[in-house]
Amino acid sequence: MPYGKKAGRVPAFFYAVAVKKLFFLFAVSIAGSAFAELPVVQLATGMHLIRAELADSMGTRMEGLMHRKSMPQGSGMVFVFDETATHCMWMKNTLMPLSVAFIDEAGAIINIADMQPQSEQSHCATRPARYALEMNKGWFAQRGIKPGAQLRGLEKLAPR
Repeated sequence: MPYGKKAGRVPAFFYAVAVKKLFFLFAVSIAGSAFAELPVVQLATGMHLIRAELADSMGTRMEGLMHRKSMPQGSGMVFVFDETATHCMWMKNTLMPLSVAFIDEAGAIINIADMQPQSEQSHCATRPARYALEMNKGWFAQRGIKPGAQLRGLEKLAPR
């Protein structure tokens, strides 16, 4: 009999190896999902089209645009929150300057804030928001987009 055990019994060593393999596969699957491409939606405000990656789950909202060095013009990330509330954003581990627009359930921009890279300073909606849209810093100002402007395309989005 192998390892001096009774037939049909598996030594604890093999259980430990199997658990390590399962843990490794689990960790790889989580890491892979963090780098997977996010769904993209088209939004618009006035005559401006926006290609927005969709952050509509807890994991994608937490990761946001962290660790990215750049973003194409006209592209951004739209955060869909589970509930309307006074949400806040920060820039920990985010490498590029961004502007964030907080948006209500009807698609109206509530307020816009400019955010600095690698900062833990909170930028919050001035009243309850359902969405946030991050774009390259200054994108909204350069186009004259201000609070009260309407964003189209959000009506199709729902949190996962």
